[in-house]
Amino acid sequence: MPTSQESGLPGFESVLHYGLLGPTGMPKPIVDKLNHAMRQVAATDEIKKRINNEGGDPLTSTPEEYAADIDQEERKWAALIKKLNLKVE
Repeated sequence: MPTSQESGLPGFESVLHYGLLGPTGMPKPIVDKLNHAMRQVAATDEIKKRINNEGGDPLTSTPEEYAADIDQEERKWAALIKKLNLKVE
C-alpha cells in the first residue's frame, strides 16, 4: 500500500485519537476531575500495555489541548472533503 507521500499527499497525517467528551457547559471542576482520573488510568502499566499491544502510543493532554486537536482535525478533514467535493449519501 503506498504511503500518503507516495499517493501525492505530502505532509498528510491521519491519526486515530481517543478521548472523553462531555456536554457543552460542563463545569470546569468536573472537567478537571475527569481529566485527572483519565490521566491516572492512562499512566497505569496495564493500560499502557493494552494501548501498545494495539499499536498505539498512550498520550494524555489537557482539556484545552484536546479541544485544540479536535479543532485542527476538523479543519484538516473539512478542507479535504471540500477539495474532493465529497457528499454524504
